[in-house]
Order: sequence, then C-alpha cells, then structure tokens
Amino acid sequence: MVLKIRLARFGKRHAPFYNIVVAHARYAFDPPSARKPNAHIPRLAPSTLLPHNDTAFGQDTRKQKEEITSSNIQLQPTRTARGSKPLEVLGTYDPIPKTPTDGNETAKKFKDIKLDIHRAKYWLGVGAQPSEPAWRLLSMIGLMEPKFRPGQEIKKEGTAA
Repeated sequence: MVLKIRLARFGKRHAPFYNIVVAHARYAFDPPSARKPNAHIPRLAPSTLLPHNDTAFGQDTRKQKEEITSSNIQLQPTRTARGSKPLEVLGTYDPIPKTPTDGNETAKKFKDIKLDIHRAKYWLGVGAQPSEPAWRLLSMIGLMEPKFRPGQEIKKEGTAA
C-alpha cells in the first residue's frame, strides 16, 4: 500500500493549524481522472452470468453459480477517505508567524514547526512519499533535498540582493 506524508488541516477558518501525518494514499493506483470510468467493473454478457441448464434447481447449478460468481469478482483499487484517521501523527505546523517569547519585539517572526525527526526518517526509509507542502517542510528541517521550480534561482548566503 502506498503511504503519504501530508498535512492535515485543523483550526478555524482564518487561523489554520496543521498536523503532519502519515496516511494511506487516497489512490493506490492512478487518480480517478486518469482512469476510465467503471474500469474496475467487469463487462459480461448476460449469457455468461448464469449457466444454462435444464435442471434449474439441481445441485450442479448451485455449484456452477458459486464458481462463476467467485471467479468474476475483481477487487477495486484501494481508496481511503480524505478525513480518515492517519497511521501516525509526526508533528505539527503553525503557519501563522509568531513573535519570539524573549521580549524582543523587533526580532524576526517565525512559523512553528514541531516534528519527531526519528519517526519521520523511519517513514521516509519505509517508502512514504511526502506531498509538496510536506516536502517543503521536510526540506526546511533538512530531511529532504529542496525542490527548485523552473526559473527559480538559488539564493547564496552572504550576498545581498
């Protein structure tokens, strides 16, 4: 099963608060937009659904029905609900800038990120794929290599812009 590290939103409308969670991916295969509608439902002609036999209530007919119905079952791609319970909560992220508590109000504001680094390394080692926002947070902490967008320049420390 495909695992994702993603952000789960909590809090009020204008005061968001996120949990960094590990959850099953919503779609283990292609997303529904890439799939054909009803691709998981087998197409059968009506003549193949039930066996044609003169003894409609005989023992043989029941066995044939069981064999036919059990052989035609196809599993749907695994899906999980967006709001379902995650496997594990790795940490929290508060995107609203906070002032430092040391009393210096001229200091630079910061966004609070709390993360269990050991568990995050474990889930990345197991193969969990971070979403784009989770990738940015993990790259800020230093667990992932930062992704650069096309046309984005790398800032060098020590040079003024």
